[in-house]
Amino acid sequence: MKNYVYLFSILIASCAANKSTQNDTTFMTTTIQLENEQVTIDLSQPIDISLAVQNNAGVGAWYIDQPQIKYVEVDGYVGNVKLGGSTNFNDVNFNPHSHGTHTECIGHITEGFHSVNDALDGTFFKAQLISVTPQELNGDLVINESVVAPLETGINAVILRTLPNLESKKSKNYSNSNPPYVAAGLMLRFRESGIQHLLIDLPSVDKEKDNGALLAHKEFWDFNGQQRLDATITELIYVPEAVPDGLYMIDLQVAPIENDAAPSRPILYKIF
Repeated sequence: MKNYVYLFSILIASCAANKSTQNDTTFMTTTIQLENEQVTIDLSQPIDISLAVQNNAGVGAWYIDQPQIKYVEVDGYVGNVKLGGSTNFNDVNFNPHSHGTHTECIGHITEGFHSVNDALDGTFFKAQLISVTPQELNGDLVINESVVAPLETGINAVILRTLPNLESKKSKNYSNSNPPYVAAGLMLRFRESGIQHLLIDLPSVDKEKDNGALLAHKEFWDFNGQQRLDATITELIYVPEAVPDGLYMIDLQVAPIENDAAPSRPILYKIF
């Protein structure tokens, strides 16, 4: 797993959660032992950067219809309390790559099956949030090395927030919009810097229509070399404007689905 075995051997050595109240504000702090340092976070102040799957609404991409959440009707049973059913009992039809925040593994681009459910052997990682302004290149908007701040030491996750950071990202349909993408050279830099997990507020790290080249995905996962089965890419996040750039602990929770990608809920905690 590269050098970053602090990826949490999960040495929560002093899982001493201290709860205190000052001026009617409740704090619940815990100290986490990484490989070479201790960090303290406040568990009572989570920052959710996920976008939920919604019925016929929400963010979308890749030319398919919006999610459908509908009650079950079978053998006279109606899964809707308002319609006389004993319970609400819904089918949910969606695609993890298209609808809401999702985390994917190298199985997204390999012939052989690899499940994102096997890609993480921990959920807490030290992360750096970086706001970036994509640069125009040949009619596209590209996130390259020139717009990304220097990486801090001791991190193994990077969160990219594109500017402008409009609220409309939460409900945007990205299909046929040619959104910004990440340059392969930057993905190589991330990989060589030991970054295991990349999060971004776009539907893909690659160009929407690239004839299947997928250069950014392949560079990050070292597709043509020693493939990184424990590296992940999380797409379609949303980081609120009020959250400043800097260092955080991230709790990357992924739904337990045996698939190349699954819905996920990354939560940030400010480091004190």
